[in-house]
Amino acid sequence: MSVSPFDHALLRGLLGDEEAAHCFSVDAEIATMVRFEIALAEAEAEEGVIPSEAAEAIASTLSAASFDMDALRLGTARDGVVVPEFVRQLRAHVGEPHGASVHFGATSQDVIDTGLARRLVELLSILAGRIDGLVERLVELEERQGAVETMAHTRMQAALPVPAARKIRSWREPLVRHRDRMTALENDIAILHFGGAVGSLDKLGDKGVGVSRRLAAKLGLRQMVRARHTERDGQAMLANWLSMVTGSLGKMGQDIALLAQTEVGEIKLAAGGGSSAMPHKVNPVGAEVLVALARFNATLVSAMHQSLIHEGERSGAAWTLEWMILPQMAVATAAALRTAGDLIEGMEFVGAAEPR
Repeated sequence: MSVSPFDHALLRGLLGDEEAAHCFSVDAEIATMVRFEIALAEAEAEEGVIPSEAAEAIASTLSAASFDMDALRLGTARDGVVVPEFVRQLRAHVGEPHGASVHFGATSQDVIDTGLARRLVELLSILAGRIDGLVERLVELEERQGAVETMAHTRMQAALPVPAARKIRSWREPLVRHRDRMTALENDIAILHFGGAVGSLDKLGDKGVGVSRRLAAKLGLRQMVRARHTERDGQAMLANWLSMVTGSLGKMGQDIALLAQTEVGEIKLAAGGGSSAMPHKVNPVGAEVLVALARFNATLVSAMHQSLIHEGERSGAAWTLEWMILPQMAVATAAALRTAGDLIEGMEFVGAAEPR
């Protein structure tokens, strides 16, 4: 039993996406947090903040560390964030005399937000590959069937004949534009979040800039002049982009569902869903899923804009809201791209009847 359709035992086959969901799994989250702590220790040792022996002990110990998951869960319920208990276990693993060097100068949000940045970079790579694949399939569809005459529909009424290429391009070209936007998007996502307790790296003194530079390089992220703990415009931009992608796919899905209607019959799908009562039906399930996921993401964008409102130097409420929303939007987008690719595969235009 699950309260989320994305990991529901039955519905995840329709709406979920295991590859994208892994980016938000507990295993992936802990792995990126461990990676942060090791890289932090190495950067601090290189800047002379902690002994080199401490960094070596931290790296060798934490690379193979296991965690008490029940204690992490209880710690999260108590503290509102997993990091205090996570760091306690890390220090226990490292032991004396180097345990105190673990997480030195950092704060919980540094670990979580930087780990998320690394996982979002992986997610964007997955989505980029799927957009590229879908665009390629749409190009192939146009090459194969673009000359087929179909009926244009304006305001749900038959208008004038147009080649199928006109419809296909209205599906493909927005995806190309979304793909082009990814460079700027990643520039705002692939950043280091490192500021210490209140964003000023106060414990590191004049070593802060050097540690930050080295840490960013080790993690493959962009160094910031200051931590963006409460500046969530990058996450909101990602949510906007995710909704635009699913919105464009929803338009495609809506078109396909309408064109596949028995009374219209301009598109023939390679496969469809069956009916328990009417075995003659071939339901456009994939097209319907695209519409549903587009509407789902469109409703969540406003909630992500609510999460922009951080009071002071850190907000537990806004931060928590972001955790609840962004993973679902990401998985919905990945599922929509996968579904669209399957839907286009083998789809055929069969021509249009004259308007009455």
